[in-house]
Amino acid sequence: MENILYINSVSDYCKLRNYEVLHPLVCIVDFDKVSKEHYSPGSYNAFHYKCYAVFLKDTKGCKLRYGGKPYDYDEGTLVFMAPNQTVELGGYEPDYVPKGYALLFHPDLLLRTDLGNKILSYGFFSYLSNESLHLSTRERQIILSLFEKIQFELEQNLDKHSKKLIVSNIELFLNYCDRFYDRQFITREVANQGILEKFETELNTFFSSDAPETVGIPSVAYFADKFHLSPNYFGDVIKKETGKSAQEYIQNKIIDVAKNKLFIPDKSINEIAFELGFKYPQHFIRLFKNRVGHTPNAFRSLN
Repeated sequence: MENILYINSVSDYCKLRNYEVLHPLVCIVDFDKVSKEHYSPGSYNAFHYKCYAVFLKDTKGCKLRYGGKPYDYDEGTLVFMAPNQTVELGGYEPDYVPKGYALLFHPDLLLRTDLGNKILSYGFFSYLSNESLHLSTRERQIILSLFEKIQFELEQNLDKHSKKLIVSNIELFLNYCDRFYDRQFITREVANQGILEKFETELNTFFSSDAPETVGIPSVAYFADKFHLSPNYFGDVIKKETGKSAQEYIQNKIIDVAKNKLFIPDKSINEIAFELGFKYPQHFIRLFKNRVGHTPNAFRSLN
């Protein structure tokens, strides 16, 4: 990828859009207030962010890509960027006029705050752009009302309450996004069930082959890549469908396969461990005991 523009601070983005900097660590950009000559990124074909960025995209005409994947919706979407992520610009249509909003906040804003301690729990910051959040009309109104509250605080004289109120409203915004993503998982229930069925098939194929001996214990990312999904999004789909994390689901499959192998005469515990992808048998024994309540040898004897 060539010609990457690095957005190292909130001020960098404001300067790019010729937008007034009201706070060095947080801003909300209303694209209706950006002059036309500052729409285009010039010679750059990608932005790399060093801060958190959330875009409410209300218009078609500029195709965004992340990780080589396009949006699944073009307008009325929220897309989230975490520090050190890069978004590619696929090109502008003639007479393109952006509409929507951008919320940017630097990690330093979250220092010594509750949100700073839990920001990593918002998995959607690691979703791919094609897994972005599509908003209903009512949801969009709620998001805009929260942006308005943040903007109100940015326009006040800074005092001892400013940071607390700004961060609290950002946290409330993120919590609503969590709720809206839950709704989106429900509306995509049929597609998500298809992912679960394919996941089960992939697990069966993996453990019935020699793959564990070469690949080792498969990670969540290993299977997510097969479905062209981000690990976080894939993990959330499995969690919503099964109540278990994708990692737990993989481990349950390992235990099921292990139990069957334990009834094969003359197969040692070490052999079973290696066939399941464990580098060290003691790791297999520990997992099995934690899940089953007995060591593999004790389980074999009991049964």
